[in-house]
Amino acid sequence: LKPASGPKPGSLAASVGRACTHARHACPSVRALEVMFASRCVQAPRWIYRGAKSAARSRSESTINNVSEIVTGILQDVRQGGNAALDKYCTKFDRVPHKRLAETDVEGCLKKCSGQEIQDIKYAQTNIRRFAQLQRDSMKDVEVETQPGVILGHKHLPIKNVGCYVPGGKFPMIASAHMSVLTSKVAGCDRVIACTAPMPGGEPGRLPHTTIAAMHLAGADEIYLMGGAQAIAAMAYGTETIGAVDFI
Repeated sequence: LKPASGPKPGSLAASVGRACTHARHACPSVRALEVMFASRCVQAPRWIYRGAKSAARSRSESTINNVSEIVTGILQDVRQGGNAALDKYCTKFDRVPHKRLAETDVEGCLKKCSGQEIQDIKYAQTNIRRFAQLQRDSMKDVEVETQPGVILGHKHLPIKNVGCYVPGGKFPMIASAHMSVLTSKVAGCDRVIACTAPMPGGEPGRLPHTTIAAMHLAGADEIYLMGGAQAIAAMAYGTETIGAVDFI
């Protein structure tokens, strides 16, 4: 789109010009307003172009050129340094060390949720659990003797240890707890751990109570307050206190 040289007939600027024709002689400020508004309309296509160009940028595109290098460093640090490295990055990015939530922490989060929030979480999880179970039931094991002594088949075996990363921070995604923790439990995974970052701003280490409530009600066996690449590394490689998972 290229900026026009002036208001075209029938355009918004032209309409404003016609409306102000009888008033411009009586009030000089009206004439000034007309000129200003027309100039803004002339620039509008340029603004639209810039906005479209910005929106077209891929969400995966970062303003930091060496993201891969930075993340790789974090992963390796946590893999080698365990809890010490994990807490270093948690403190750097989220202002507090990582924490495994105790029963009292979870109970506190449940109490902070309103009755409507708990009702909404349970409603969503009931529907998701029902459909996930239908999906699981549709996965049939097969075993057949195709010829004497030759037995072929396949089985659906749930992964034993699963880690669920639920996005938090400025944009907590409560539904991710339903769609990861709950579906893993329906699949029959023996151990399902979940993690999310603390709330930004305010007092450090604030718990995102609705997200944690959703994790708990979905059946998470362990819940950790930690986020970012360091949390992924902790679940993938394990630390002195966090057992590694087989799938994230």
